[in-house]
Amino acid sequence: MASRPTISKAVIPAAGLGTRFLPATKATPKEMLPVVDKPAIQYVVEEAVSAGLDDVLMITGRNKRPLEDHFDRNYELESALEKKGDAERLAKVQESSDLATMHYVRQGDPRGLGHAVLCAAPHVGHEPFAVLLGDDLIDPRDPLLARMIEIQEQHGGSVVALMEVAPEQIHLYGCAAVEATADADVVKVTGLVEKPDPADAPSNYAIIGRYVLDPHVFDILRKTEPGRGGEIQLTDALQQLAQDEKVGGPVHGVVFKGRRYDTGDRGDYLRAIVRLACEREDLGPDFRTWLRGYVGQELMDDNA
Repeated sequence: MASRPTISKAVIPAAGLGTRFLPATKATPKEMLPVVDKPAIQYVVEEAVSAGLDDVLMITGRNKRPLEDHFDRNYELESALEKKGDAERLAKVQESSDLATMHYVRQGDPRGLGHAVLCAAPHVGHEPFAVLLGDDLIDPRDPLLARMIEIQEQHGGSVVALMEVAPEQIHLYGCAAVEATADADVVKVTGLVEKPDPADAPSNYAIIGRYVLDPHVFDILRKTEPGRGGEIQLTDALQQLAQDEKVGGPVHGVVFKGRRYDTGDRGDYLRAIVRLACEREDLGPDFRTWLRGYVGQELMDDNA
């Protein structure tokens, strides 16, 4: 039996307008908004690299040049820091440019996640590949992507990341119909639907922003008509793969129960910053002390 190709390429769609964060995103890509002291997009690239994916293609759009600049060298800044003898900050600046081999392609017409993934076809070719969405930050202590790659290498086909959510929240996500497997954290996906009404949802398993995809998905996406929201939905293409394993193999799901930081809306973005800051060795002790005092004072004022 021929061995399956080793996965080495990651695709990161980053062409969205970030309208929920206006006016901050009027001139700054939402992916560049800082989570503590690193832009959100750097956490995502670091996750791909930690899973062994050192070839990263970013799907960008208009006004996304700062993304390319961030992962490029800044010789003037590096020279200034070197002259100051600031080795610590110099290392932080150089870290982003040394992370991975970065590539960029522009999604000229923003027609949905499925269309963004299709833009990666010439770069990916005929190999399985990973897709990481920038709104979901996965804690590096919970290696979700590595587990997904392991399952894809075992079974072939495609793998999606799933998370159990409250039934009333399922309309915010793609939703999977599933069957149990021999592995407690792995399910077989038998169907998918994008943002269903809670009454029509086949389960409370929501798709979160990590995928490992068989390249046959490109053939399906080329023929996929616009779906929910008038956009080409990746979920619709995966539904076809789940229904017909002869096309591109089965679809499995890895059920994730680890730490996930959602930066997709303003409230969750703020909560992500607080959680990550509290866990930092350099910031956490002082920040937690301040936070306890602040919350305690707020509770006293509320009860006054």
